[in-house]
Amino acid sequence: MKFSCYLLVLFVCISGISYAQDEVSGDTETKVFKPFYVYKDKGFMNRFVPSGYMPTGECIRQDDAWRQNCQEGQSCIKINYDIPCSLKGRHWAGVYWLNPADNWGDRKGGYNLTGAKKLVFWARGEIGGEKIAEFRIGGIGQGRDYPDTDTASIGPVILSNKWREYEINLRDKDLTYISGGFAWIANVDDNPTSCVFYLDDIHYE
Repeated sequence: MKFSCYLLVLFVCISGISYAQDEVSGDTETKVFKPFYVYKDKGFMNRFVPSGYMPTGECIRQDDAWRQNCQEGQSCIKINYDIPCSLKGRHWAGVYWLNPADNWGDRKGGYNLTGAKKLVFWARGEIGGEKIAEFRIGGIGQGRDYPDTDTASIGPVILSNKWREYEINLRDKDLTYISGGFAWIANVDDNPTSCVFYLDDIHYE
């Protein structure tokens, strides 16, 4: 038994893929996927880095240590998508949570999230009516050396000024290699004057 465990660890190290689940609850017939966090709190062992600013990032101010009126825990994420700034440029913006930081498929770093059935997150708008064109996972690195094995999304989503739980269905998705853990995309056509919103408790389950 010890020898078998050693071989499994050796395989993981050689493959270069990080496995989301170090331990599995239950027997071999009933495996339980434990929550795997993109973001829980500032300072928590969050597994992806919000480093993929799109298209360039100059119109986004994102604070992942915001402490006012969060859904749960000590902190949440406040996002200010600067519409006047975006109107001078490409009229859209977004952020990808990546592993490792700034990895668009040129380096190894994806997680094996096999067993996850959905990605769950909480969101609210500053005033309500903010429209997010898309929330998504995966889709990184197409045509590069280390592409994600799949992608899934929801949207458009019109936010309330109250916290609401959302989920992205991952059933039947190939999650063996995911380096793009989460993303949002918005544009000026959907938000002509302002777009400030909040995110919290983003995780796979």
